[in-house]
Amino acid sequence: MTRKQKIQGARAWLLTDTPDSAFQAAAGRFYLGLLEFFHNRLAVVGLLIILALITTAIFAPQIAPFDPVATDLANRLQPLSAHHWFGTDEMGRDIFSRIVWGSRLTLYVIILVAVIAAPVGILVGTVSGYFGGSIDTVLMRITDIFLAFPKLILALAFVAALGPGIENAIIAISITSWPPYARIARAETLTIRNSDFIRAIRLQGAGPLRIITKHIMPLCLSSLIVRVTLDMAGIILTAAGLGFLGLGAQPPSPEWGAMTSAGRSFILDQWWLITMPGTAIFVVSLAFNLLGDGLREVLDPKSDS
Repeated sequence: MTRKQKIQGARAWLLTDTPDSAFQAAAGRFYLGLLEFFHNRLAVVGLLIILALITTAIFAPQIAPFDPVATDLANRLQPLSAHHWFGTDEMGRDIFSRIVWGSRLTLYVIILVAVIAAPVGILVGTVSGYFGGSIDTVLMRITDIFLAFPKLILALAFVAALGPGIENAIIAISITSWPPYARIARAETLTIRNSDFIRAIRLQGAGPLRIITKHIMPLCLSSLIVRVTLDMAGIILTAAGLGFLGLGAQPPSPEWGAMTSAGRSFILDQWWLITMPGTAIFVVSLAFNLLGDGLREVLDPKSDS
């Protein structure tokens, strides 16, 4: 059998209308979703930028030509050149190296916030939607209190109480990020809690914990993944805002928001100090938005496309 025939056989196995197993059906759905995703060119561009960000973060020591925190006052405020691709800052540090190392901090914030906020949101939302009554009222009123405040303002309040630092900033952003996920999970739960298959599972003796964790939560994941991906841009901007105000990562950490804050004093004459980290924030935020839009078309069953 030739290579072409093998590929055609695999494609026919994935696209069959009568799958022989649950695995074959899942593989077919994944393949169709992948094809639909790659038809969205902007989503692919976003994915490539995010993969470049991850690669940069992993191989930062090999990519960065200079130490990101080592000062060299003799070379301070140098413009863009072949030696310093993005110029140097007010302490003589290479801006390109600091942006490369700053990608690690950005991914660190994104991953931890997603790991903390998303599970809390889906747990609160599914419990609230499944049980209803007073439990729903209490949990949703708490959610409404958090949603009543602008995210950055609420994060500033928590960081002010906890103290400056990247870990406290992550905690503050996580505390302010879970309510939208709870709302989505609750809405999904309300639509399926009285479905026939849920009634059948309940008649078989399954308790609320098993129903919520094994049957309702998995059905909420697709919408939640889309929302989390779209929220990544907001998380990056909030972290950068806290860093800009001096409440996030502390000097000399190469955090992009703190770099823009340090460069604002030189914006007229040494524009690269604020432009380069600002561009990094813009590009990565845009990439997550593009990826989120692509995932929404594939995963969201209510999408128009």
